[in-house]
Amino acid sequence: MNIQLTQIPEPGITRFLFADTRLAPVWAILRVYLGWTWLLAGWGKINNPAWVGENAGTAVSGFLTRALGKAEGERPDVTGWYAWFIENVALPNAALFGYLVAFGEFLVGLALIVGLFSGIAAFFAGLMNAAFLLAGTLSSNPWMFIAATWLVLAWRTAGYWGLDRWALPAVGVPGTPGEPSARSSKTS
Repeated sequence: MNIQLTQIPEPGITRFLFADTRLAPVWAILRVYLGWTWLLAGWGKINNPAWVGENAGTAVSGFLTRALGKAEGERPDVTGWYAWFIENVALPNAALFGYLVAFGEFLVGLALIVGLFSGIAAFFAGLMNAAFLLAGTLSSNPWMFIAATWLVLAWRTAGYWGLDRWALPAVGVPGTPGEPSARSSKTS
Protein backbone atom coordinates (compact mmCIF):
# COMPACT_ATOMS: atom_id res chain seq x y z
CA MET A 1 0.00 0.00 0.00
CA ASN A 2 1.46 3.31 -1.11
CA ILE A 3 0.40 6.18 1.13
CA GLN A 4 0.79 9.68 -0.24
CA LEU A 5 2.28 12.02 2.36
CA THR A 6 1.17 15.61 2.24
CA GLN A 7 2.81 18.43 4.11
CA ILE A 8 0.95 21.65 4.64
CA PRO A 9 3.44 24.50 4.45
CA GLU A 10 3.78 26.80 7.43
CA PRO A 11 2.42 30.30 6.74
CA GLY A 12 5.03 33.05 6.62
CA ILE A 13 3.64 34.89 9.63
CA THR A 14 3.86 31.84 11.91
CA ARG A 15 7.31 31.03 10.57
CA PHE A 16 8.37 34.60 11.41
CA LEU A 17 6.75 34.61 14.87
CA PHE A 18 7.72 31.14 16.03
CA ALA A 19 10.75 30.01 14.00
CA ASP A 20 12.74 33.10 13.09
CA THR A 21 15.79 33.75 15.26
CA ARG A 22 15.35 37.50 14.78
CA LEU A 23 12.56 37.23 17.36
CA ALA A 24 14.73 35.24 19.79
CA PRO A 25 15.34 38.35 21.97
CA VAL A 26 11.58 38.85 22.38
CA TRP A 27 11.07 35.21 23.35
CA ALA A 28 14.07 35.39 25.69
CA ILE A 29 12.59 38.34 27.56
CA LEU A 30 9.20 36.64 27.92
CA ARG A 31 10.84 33.31 28.81
CA VAL A 32 13.12 34.78 31.49
CA TYR A 33 10.32 36.89 33.00
CA LEU A 34 7.96 33.92 33.21
CA GLY A 35 10.79 31.72 34.48
CA TRP A 36 11.69 34.22 37.20
CA THR A 37 8.04 34.30 38.31
CA TRP A 38 7.97 30.49 38.60
CA LEU A 39 11.40 30.28 40.21
CA LEU A 40 10.46 32.73 42.97
CA ALA A 41 7.13 31.00 43.62
CA GLY A 42 8.83 27.61 43.84
CA TRP A 43 11.71 28.87 45.99
CA GLY A 44 9.24 30.35 48.46
CA LYS A 45 7.44 27.01 48.72
CA ILE A 46 10.65 24.96 48.99
CA ASN A 47 11.64 27.08 52.00
CA ASN A 48 8.22 26.80 53.63
CA PRO A 49 7.72 23.73 55.88
CA ALA A 50 4.00 23.76 55.07
CA TRP A 51 4.96 22.81 51.48
CA VAL A 52 8.18 20.83 51.86
CA GLY A 53 9.51 19.27 55.03
CA GLU A 54 8.04 18.43 58.39
CA ASN A 55 4.55 19.81 57.66
CA ALA A 56 4.49 18.97 53.95
CA GLY A 57 0.99 18.94 52.58
CA THR A 58 -0.47 21.46 55.02
CA ALA A 59 -0.48 24.32 52.52
CA VAL A 60 -1.76 22.13 49.70
CA SER A 61 -4.54 20.75 51.91
CA GLY A 62 -5.67 24.27 52.78
CA PHE A 63 -5.60 25.36 49.14
CA LEU A 64 -7.45 22.28 47.93
CA THR A 65 -10.05 22.43 50.71
CA ARG A 66 -10.82 26.04 49.70
CA ALA A 67 -11.05 24.90 46.07
CA LEU A 68 -13.56 22.19 47.08
CA GLY A 69 -15.68 24.89 48.69
CA LYS A 70 -15.79 26.63 45.30
CA ALA A 71 -17.33 23.52 43.73
CA GLU A 72 -20.65 24.11 45.44
CA GLY A 73 -23.50 26.52 44.92
CA GLU A 74 -25.46 27.76 41.96
CA ARG A 75 -22.42 28.93 39.99
CA PRO A 76 -19.43 26.85 41.06
CA ASP A 77 -15.92 28.04 40.17
CA VAL A 78 -14.61 24.45 40.25
CA THR A 79 -16.13 21.81 37.99
CA GLY A 80 -17.44 18.52 39.34
CA TRP A 81 -14.79 16.33 37.73
CA TYR A 82 -11.98 18.51 39.09
CA ALA A 83 -13.58 18.51 42.54
CA TRP A 84 -13.60 14.70 42.33
CA PHE A 85 -9.89 14.74 41.43
CA ILE A 86 -9.12 17.07 44.34
CA GLU A 87 -11.11 14.99 46.82
CA ASN A 88 -10.01 11.52 45.69
CA VAL A 89 -6.49 12.00 44.34
CA ALA A 90 -4.88 15.25 45.45
CA LEU A 91 -6.07 15.62 49.05
CA PRO A 92 -5.20 12.05 50.09
CA ASN A 93 -1.71 12.68 48.66
CA ALA A 94 -1.33 16.28 49.83
CA ALA A 95 2.28 15.86 51.01
CA LEU A 96 3.32 14.44 47.62
CA PHE A 97 1.50 17.26 45.81
CA GLY A 98 3.25 19.79 48.05
CA TYR A 99 6.62 18.52 46.88
CA LEU A 100 5.46 18.26 43.24
CA VAL A 101 4.17 21.84 43.20
CA ALA A 102 7.16 23.36 45.01
CA PHE A 103 9.88 21.61 43.03
CA GLY A 104 7.85 21.69 39.80
CA GLU A 105 7.54 25.48 39.99
CA PHE A 106 11.22 25.88 40.84
CA LEU A 107 12.49 23.55 38.09
CA VAL A 108 10.18 24.99 35.44
CA GLY A 109 11.40 28.46 36.38
CA LEU A 110 15.04 27.40 36.24
CA ALA A 111 14.62 25.69 32.86
CA LEU A 112 12.88 28.75 31.41
CA ILE A 113 15.52 31.15 32.73
CA VAL A 114 18.46 29.20 31.26
CA GLY A 115 16.51 28.30 28.11
CA LEU A 116 16.85 24.53 28.44
CA PHE A 117 14.07 22.58 26.71
CA SER A 118 12.03 25.79 26.79
CA GLY A 119 9.02 24.35 24.98
CA ILE A 120 8.71 21.46 27.43
CA ALA A 121 9.23 23.74 30.43
CA ALA A 122 6.61 26.16 29.10
CA PHE A 123 4.19 23.25 28.59
CA PHE A 124 4.54 22.25 32.25
CA ALA A 125 4.22 25.90 33.31
CA GLY A 126 0.94 26.09 31.40
CA LEU A 127 -0.19 22.78 32.90
CA MET A 128 0.38 24.13 36.41
CA ASN A 129 -1.45 27.35 35.53
CA ALA A 130 -4.36 25.32 34.18
CA ALA A 131 -4.48 23.29 37.42
CA PHE A 132 -4.62 26.50 39.48
CA LEU A 133 -7.30 27.94 37.19
CA LEU A 134 -9.36 24.75 37.42
CA ALA A 135 -9.11 25.08 41.22
CA GLY A 136 -10.79 28.48 40.94
CA THR A 137 -7.69 30.65 41.41
CA LEU A 138 -7.29 33.57 39.02
CA SER A 139 -4.45 35.79 40.28
CA SER A 140 -1.71 35.94 37.61
CA ASN A 141 -2.56 32.51 36.19
CA PRO A 142 -4.42 33.67 33.03
CA TRP A 143 -1.57 35.84 31.70
CA MET A 144 1.02 33.24 32.75
CA PHE A 145 -0.95 30.55 30.90
CA ILE A 146 -1.06 32.71 27.77
CA ALA A 147 2.68 33.44 27.98
CA ALA A 148 3.43 29.73 28.45
CA THR A 149 1.25 28.83 25.46
CA TRP A 150 3.10 31.30 23.23
CA LEU A 151 6.44 29.94 24.42
CA VAL A 152 5.29 26.41 23.56
CA LEU A 153 4.43 27.61 20.06
CA ALA A 154 7.85 29.29 19.77
CA TRP A 155 9.74 26.26 21.12
CA ARG A 156 12.24 26.35 18.22
CA THR A 157 13.47 29.84 19.01
CA ALA A 158 12.29 30.51 22.58
CA GLY A 159 15.54 29.11 23.96
CA TYR A 160 17.80 30.22 21.11
CA TRP A 161 19.29 32.81 23.44
CA GLY A 162 19.81 30.06 25.98
CA LEU A 163 20.93 26.47 26.25
CA ASP A 164 18.44 25.22 23.65
CA ARG A 165 20.74 26.59 20.96
CA TRP A 166 23.04 23.62 21.73
CA ALA A 167 20.74 21.21 23.59
CA LEU A 168 18.11 20.79 20.86
CA PRO A 169 20.56 19.79 18.11
CA ALA A 170 22.39 17.55 20.61
CA VAL A 171 19.24 15.52 21.34
CA GLY A 172 18.45 15.16 17.66
CA VAL A 173 15.93 17.89 16.88
CA PRO A 174 16.22 18.14 13.08
CA GLY A 175 17.45 21.35 11.51
CA THR A 176 18.60 24.48 13.23
CA PRO A 177 16.32 27.09 14.77
CA GLY A 178 14.64 29.15 12.07
CA GLU A 179 15.61 26.90 9.17
CA PRO A 180 13.76 23.91 7.75
CA SER A 181 15.59 20.63 8.17
CA ALA A 182 17.08 18.87 5.18
CA ARG A 183 14.71 15.97 5.85
CA SER A 184 11.56 18.12 5.69
CA SER A 185 12.68 19.95 2.53
CA LYS A 186 13.29 16.63 0.75
CA THR A 187 9.74 15.41 1.44
CA SER A 188 7.99 18.50 0.11
